[in-house]
Parts: sequence; structure tokens; C-alpha cells
Amino acid sequence: MSEPTLAELCIVACSEAFRGNGEIVATGVGPVPRLAVGLAKLTHSPELMLTDGEAYLVEQPVPLGPRGYDERKKAGYLPFARFFDAAVWSGRRHAMVTPTQLDRFGQINLSRMGGTHAQPKTQMLGVRGFPGNTIHHPNSFFFPAHGPRVFVAGEVDMISGAGYNPAKRIAGGNYSGIDLRRIVTDLCVMDFGGNDNAIRVVSLHPGVSFEQVQEATGFALEAGELAETPLPTAEQLEIIASLDPHNIRATVIRDNPTVGSDA
Repeated sequence: MSEPTLAELCIVACSEAFRGNGEIVATGVGPVPRLAVGLAKLTHSPELMLTDGEAYLVEQPVPLGPRGYDERKKAGYLPFARFFDAAVWSGRRHAMVTPTQLDRFGQINLSRMGGTHAQPKTQMLGVRGFPGNTIHHPNSFFFPAHGPRVFVAGEVDMISGAGYNPAKRIAGGNYSGIDLRRIVTDLCVMDFGGNDNAIRVVSLHPGVSFEQVQEATGFALEAGELAETPLPTAEQLEIIASLDPHNIRATVIRDNPTVGSDA
């Protein structure tokens, strides 16, 4: 087996976020999360429900890139308006997304950078559906470039989605719907198992140290048992290749290096 690439290792690590989720809609936004959802469906979690990203539930993952429009194996009609009732508001969805910023307690920003609300330095997408998503169903995250501009000190520039920040909790408030699970980056895998649900490092990619991850993070990290992130198997690599025939995954991480265990 040729050495896997860093993108392929991240795809496998992201797929683990969907293990044991049950019969829910799994949504991966972006090439790596989308391939991860497809890999999960075809290996450890066949009960997952997938969409074609347009208007249908599908029986099998839809490959990335150009394809014949009717190659989809449709399993049901699920237009945008019905998607909210069927998956979002009911909590029967797990999305993996890539916001612009994330802080220690999982508050996300994809709206603006710097400046003020009235006059931001950089205006981006707005909050989109994140306020509702983060209080109704599980969410995970993928970042192709781990750095302090992504994992920011203090709070994100604008809170576009709720997290676990205890300073934001109001007595008597219902926060039971907030369920942040896994973060995968080009350096490591993290979760929200630290004190007060703060971000914690749980595995390091081959050749990466905890000190490297901390240096690339704007806040103090907590450490779990710090296992080494597992390398993809030959079967997993074959499935990933079949879902990405145009090798779009190779464009996600800078230089997309190969990875191997030093153990």
C-alpha cells in the first residue's frame, strides 16, 4: 500500500465523528467532510442517511466532481423547505463544517473579521443557518490549516453559532441541544471533553507533537490520552478514491504531504 496523504488521514479521522450516530442525516460541507460522510456510510455506519446536496436523499454517496446527473440512486424527495422539519429542528442531523474561527468553548464565526458589527474589517457570509443548527443538532468541524487565526484567543470576532462558553449561560436557560463533538485539523483530532466542555486534544497525527499543536492555537489546550491518529487502511483508501475520482481531496491541504507512522 502506498503511503496515504494527510488529506486521506483527515478523511478517515472525520468519518469517526459519525460512528454510532444512528439513522440520522449526515452532512459533510466541503470535500474532506463530504468524503468522510461517504466513507462512514460505506464502512462502519451504513444506517446513516445522505443527501445529494440538492433535493434528494440517496442510497449511496454521490462522488465528488463531474458526474452524470442521473447517476444518483434516489431514496426519497427532501427539498430544502422539508429538510428543516425532517432533520434540523428534530435534531436528526449531524453536520461537519468549516467556520472561519473557533474559540476555546466552541463558539463559531463565519460572519465578519475585525472592526465592529456596523463596520467590519472583512465582511463574510453572515450567520447563515448556524444559530439554529448549533442549538438543534450535533455539529463537528474540519480545518485544513490549524493556526491561531482559526483557533483564536478570547472570543471569536462575531458569535455565529452557540458553544459551551459558561459566561454566556443564563440561569434557567435550556442548552441541552448544543452538542459539539469532534474537531479534525491538519495537525490533530480534538473534542470538547475538557473542563466546562473546553477543547481537548485527543490524538496527534503522525510526527506531530502536542507542543506544535499548542503553538498553533490561540488559547491553552487540554490534553487527553494523546493517541496517534490511525492511518487509513487499504480498504478505506480504495473507497475514498472511488468517491473522489478526480482527486479533489489533494487540493484541500497545502502540499498534501504523505503521512506514515514513526512508531
